[in-house]
Amino acid sequence: MSSFELLPGAPASPVLLHVPHSARAIPQDVRRGIVLDDAALERELDHITDAHTAELAERAADLATVTPWRFVNRLSRLVVDPERFPDEREEMTAVGMGAVYTRTTHRSELRPADTDPEPLLARYFRPYAQAMGEAVAGRLAATGRAVVIDVHSYPTEPLPYELHGTGPRPPVCLGTDSFHTPEGLTEAARKAFAGVGETRLDSPFAGTYVPLEFYGTDARVTALMVEIRRDTYMAEPGGPAGPGLDRLATALAAVVDTA
Repeated sequence: MSSFELLPGAPASPVLLHVPHSARAIPQDVRRGIVLDDAALERELDHITDAHTAELAERAADLATVTPWRFVNRLSRLVVDPERFPDEREEMTAVGMGAVYTRTTHRSELRPADTDPEPLLARYFRPYAQAMGEAVAGRLAATGRAVVIDVHSYPTEPLPYELHGTGPRPPVCLGTDSFHTPEGLTEAARKAFAGVGETRLDSPFAGTYVPLEFYGTDARVTALMVEIRRDTYMAEPGGPAGPGLDRLATALAAVVDTA
C-alpha cells in the first residue's frame, strides 16, 4: 500500500486539498525504531495527529460546487513529516522534530538522538514530495494554475514542542506566504470561516506548503494553510469528532469554491 493517496477531483479544478497529518498508522518496522511503549505511543498520537482532518477534507470536497483534488498522507507524521525541510533549513530540528522526529510533543525521547534519518527519508519523504509535486504540476497542466489548501488542526493549549506557542490561538489560523498567498484567497477564507469564530493570520502557526520545485518561483501556484483549533470540532486529545465538523466542512467548501 502506498503511504499517500491522490484522490481525483474535477478535471477543471485547480484546487488540491493537502492533508498531511491526519493518520495514525505506523508500519511495524518503523515502530521498532520508536522507544515509547504502546500506551505512551497512543498518547503521543493523540497529541500529534490532526484528527479527522481527512474526513473534513472529504466532506468539503463533496460539498464544493467543483470537486477539488485531495492529496492525503496515509501514515502518521511520526514516520516522516512531509511538511518539514529535510535539512538544516528546518527550525523544528532544534526540538528534535525535523522531517524525522526524535523527540515527542512533550520533548521526551521518541527515537534515539543518533537515529540516521536517511532510510526513512528515502522510503517515505522523497516519494511523497515527488508525488505532491507531480499533483501540483498536473493541476497546472490542466487548468493553468494550482491552489494548494493545507488542512491542519491544533490543540487548544500549546504543547511544549511549539516554538511559537505564546501567540493568539484563534478558532481558525490562516497560514500565509508572501509570494504564494494572494490577498483575495486570504479574504475569501476569512469570510468563509467567519461563522466558526475569529480568524488570525500566522498565529500560532505560520506559512504554507508548496512543493520545493515551485516554491518562490512559480506564481501560478498559490497556497493557504488552514489550521483549525481542535475544540471547535472534537474532544481533545484524540477524541471523536462532533457536530462542528459539518460547519467546518461547509466553510472549507466555500474556500474551495472561491479559490
